Amino acid sequence: MAYTYEELKEKTVSELRKIAKETEHEAVKGYTQLNKEHLLDALCQALKVDRHQHHDVVGLDKASIKAKIRGLKKKRDKAEEDHDHKELKLIRRKLHRLKRMIHKATV
Repeated sequence: MAYTYEELKEKTVSELRKIAKETEHEAVKGYTQLNKEHLLDALCQALKVDRHQHHDVVGLDKASIKAKIRGLKKKRDKAEEDHDHKELKLIRRKLHRLKRMIHKATV
């Protein structure tokens, strides 16, 4: 049976050990001595399950927004050096809005 990382993560240690017992792979040898975290890593390696969760951004060009954020961070640093508090506040608001835009679009 093919598992996802989230399915494996929700299982108990005893359930993970049963899966490891059925799996013939070098990574799960000594599975009875592993705690849940190490057992989960070993099973992911043995079953070729991706541990990283990918987020899909819908309806936005994430790369261009991130480029704007990088540009604003440079402006923010310059405003901090110049002690321009009014400009600094505006830049921080723009940064916040852009980051929230990406966060809201993440599915």
